[in-house]
Amino acid sequence: MVLCAAATVSGCLFKKDEETSSDAQQYYDKAYKAMYSGDYQTSIAHYETLEARFPFSKQARQGQLDLIYTYYRNRQPESVIDATRQFERENPTHLRVDYAIYMRGMALFSGEQNAFHRLFNVDLSKRPPKDARDAYSAFAELIRRFPDSHYAPDARQRMIFLRNRVAEHENHIARYYYERGAYAAALSRANYAIKVFDGAPTTPDSLTIMVNSYRKLGMYDLADDAELVLVKSFPEARLPEPINEEDPWYQFW
Repeated sequence: MVLCAAATVSGCLFKKDEETSSDAQQYYDKAYKAMYSGDYQTSIAHYETLEARFPFSKQARQGQLDLIYTYYRNRQPESVIDATRQFERENPTHLRVDYAIYMRGMALFSGEQNAFHRLFNVDLSKRPPKDARDAYSAFAELIRRFPDSHYAPDARQRMIFLRNRVAEHENHIARYYYERGAYAAALSRANYAIKVFDGAPTTPDSLTIMVNSYRKLGMYDLADDAELVLVKSFPEARLPEPINEEDPWYQFW
């Protein structure tokens, strides 16, 4: 009797697991079909239901990855970021963790260059680059942890763009300070841009700001040194306009 009861229970559990797997697969198939056809709202609804009803199924795990992509295509960057962090937290050793990190970077990167900016010729250097910095960090993490990842080459290219983007913003702030007579602050910001964003195309502009700021501060030797670096390193760059060596606004005692 005990053996019969155990066999009956085992059979019921096996049948229940089989039905659960079948139901999970049905939800996944519906979600994937909607995603593939571009019906992202419907796809998201199915994937979220799949994860809620069958959280430990293999379909739900794959669904988490598909959901990240579907959020991205549906222009929901905040949802992408949350979903990638959840996936990495719940599956730290999964083979597709690199994809999750890459998509987090892509979600943050998406706000840096889009059709709206190109249409209205928006100057990105004037916009605070918080998302650019975060995207850079995500791509840098991907390359550090998964240097051989399929997504690493693209991440490196995007990091170059983001480095240049943040460097341009630093120069924008430096020029803002310079135009308002805060020459020491302008000098500090331009110097920071050169040291941190080595190799950025904005380096000649940073050096030019430094030369002019040194001259305004009456530090003519340092201005000449900075100008020499500018001439030697970037001979094609436009040299700063000469400034009359008038008395500086401050005086050392």
